[in-house]
Amino acid sequence: LLSATTRRSLLKFRHMSGANVRTMATIQEAVAKRVPEWRADIKDLRAKHGDKVLCEVTVDQAIGGMRGIKGMITETSLLDAEEGIRFRGYSIPECQKLLPAAPGGEEPLPEGLFWLLLTGEIPTEEEVKGLSAEFAKRAVIPAHAEEMICNFPKEMHPMTQFCSAVLALQTESAFAKAYMGGNVPKTEYWTYVLEDSLDLIAKLPAVAAMIYRNKFKEGKLIEADPSLDWGANYAHMCGYDDPGFIELMRLYLTIHTDHEGGNASAHATHLVGSTLSDPYLSFCGGMTALAGPLHGLANQEVLRWLIKFKEDLGGKEVTKDSIRDACWATLNSGNVIPGFGHAVLRKTDPRYMCQREFALKHMPEDEMFKLVSTLYEVVPDVLNQTGKVKNPWPNVDAHSGVLLQYYGFTEAEYYTVLFGVSRAMGVLASLVVDRVLGLPLERPKSLTTEWIRNNFEK
Repeated sequence: LLSATTRRSLLKFRHMSGANVRTMATIQEAVAKRVPEWRADIKDLRAKHGDKVLCEVTVDQAIGGMRGIKGMITETSLLDAEEGIRFRGYSIPECQKLLPAAPGGEEPLPEGLFWLLLTGEIPTEEEVKGLSAEFAKRAVIPAHAEEMICNFPKEMHPMTQFCSAVLALQTESAFAKAYMGGNVPKTEYWTYVLEDSLDLIAKLPAVAAMIYRNKFKEGKLIEADPSLDWGANYAHMCGYDDPGFIELMRLYLTIHTDHEGGNASAHATHLVGSTLSDPYLSFCGGMTALAGPLHGLANQEVLRWLIKFKEDLGGKEVTKDSIRDACWATLNSGNVIPGFGHAVLRKTDPRYMCQREFALKHMPEDEMFKLVSTLYEVVPDVLNQTGKVKNPWPNVDAHSGVLLQYYGFTEAEYYTVLFGVSRAMGVLASLVVDRVLGLPLERPKSLTTEWIRNNFEK
């Protein structure tokens, strides 16, 4: 049997064969190379298909959260209802095989996925190593921001701290300074947005770790280790150096980066960015959306539900029958089973599956994993029997909390910050592409219910 490292090397060789072997580039050079091609492509697309109809919109869709309406462009990823997410055309299993891993590790490095999202190309190991070093150089937190973070009241929610800290970093925005200077052509906006994005992504692990240590670890901060990759350094600054946890962090930060452009955090970042707010302000807009219980807070809600669910079993053995009875009791009491279903997906979330594979490899006998695993086998059938659920399958939130708990990362209130650090890579890559393509201010048309009645009841 081939090791995971050997399989990855063979797949990369196959992936690169037949293509020109490129020399190592910086991320700035890699994006700059693609800019003329992308601009020519979107110009051609509009010339050939600008008047084509993408979809019709029903009143139900307009009232029901615009579900299913095709009305925006996001190049970094595409979500298929049956297949799940693809990052620049690559599925999660393909990314796990093709993207570089840390020496001795098996999970892909988040830096590699950021490169892919931003450029559309699978990076080399040297390019990822160079990007890790670039992030390490840019990671210093301004003194005023550090002082502010360290003085947040301990009762302030971690996501409120996170959003406030991002706004404090806005003083460093290269885009804001260049725009106020008034001498930057629109065709060059993307270069400043990229600089801001690299700076912000580089600083987020230190900011997030500082919030974690201040709130949960008596303010005892841990210095960064610039020799580590982005995800490993984040784990280290939080106080976790277990190799298994570091691998989990790399996986978590990779799979939560992007989920096409219509989800609340991605859409909010795009919307704010379309006003030419800089990446700091735009990302903060996305993070305030992520902080909502129906979006990023869902993972901590799932974990709390799982813990209570286990308590309610009252020591009964976790079997399919006991789980089935408990699920029906939950539904019959008017409550929902969190972590199951998705607004777009109509099958098990691939992000759930790769976390399940991680658990089977690293923690197969863990009691909470056994509970999650049994729920995976039982809940879809229970939900199908209600006749009310379009997608009964587990989503990404159904698993992540249990993995973090296993390694002692038990502060569920903080989990959305982890999500936010990861999501930065997706939404900021997308923001750079928005400025490359010169996408305009987003301004859809809204209607009143009276207008709808008058239009259809004549």
